[in-house]
Amino acid sequence: MAEPDPQTQTPATEDEPRGERVRRRTRRAGLYTWAFLLVALLVVLVALIIANTREVEVSWVFGSTSQSLVWIILAAAIVGWLTGIVTSVLFRRRTRRGQ
Repeated sequence: MAEPDPQTQTPATEDEPRGERVRRRTRRAGLYTWAFLLVALLVVLVALIIANTREVEVSWVFGSTSQSLVWIILAAAIVGWLTGIVTSVLFRRRTRRGQ
């Protein structure tokens, strides 16, 4: 069985409706934008880590400890993130009870 001539075949995009093609290209552009933003965020994160590797003294109520600044920043970010999630869940539960 002979294979069709590639020059006589129409590209798939000609059979694709214009709206579908626009949506596909828009989605692809959005994915590239998110990928670029993720890489930029990682670069900023690495720069933050490199800039904050020195040891600092943390004063507690009973004494003090010496710790790398980047770990203090990371711990504070995680505690803040978790506090935000818990607060959001509590507000959502309290506002739904009244309905």
